[in-house]
Amino acid sequence: MALKRIHKELSDLAWDPPAQCSAGPVGDDMLHWQATIMGPNNSPYQGGVFFLTIHFPTDYPFKPSKVAFTTRIYHPNINSNGSICLDILQSQWSPALTIPKVLLSICSLAELFNRSRV
Repeated sequence: MALKRIHKELSDLAWDPPAQCSAGPVGDDMLHWQATIMGPNNSPYQGGVFFLTIHFPTDYPFKPSKVAFTTRIYHPNINSNGSICLDILQSQWSPALTIPKVLLSICSLAELFNRSRV
């Protein structure tokens, strides 16, 4: 089930990629992806390119993927190891969520951080 769903999400990403984000498998390992997020405009991260790893559990989508930044980033919701404090990656995970939605939520964290500092 996991691989079928992951292949569908990869196909959806190719068909309709989210703005400022990309993701795909590392080599032939469909359970390990690398993602890229461009720093949102008008944010402290504008112009930055941030890399993340995505590790899918074998029971995905019933359990959330593990997503972490590999690029160092200063943000109150991201610890020094790159772990992201985001409810949809933990207690609020739903099988209806997809990697594009997760990446857009991570992008929103950067935008919200910028607005909260104004």
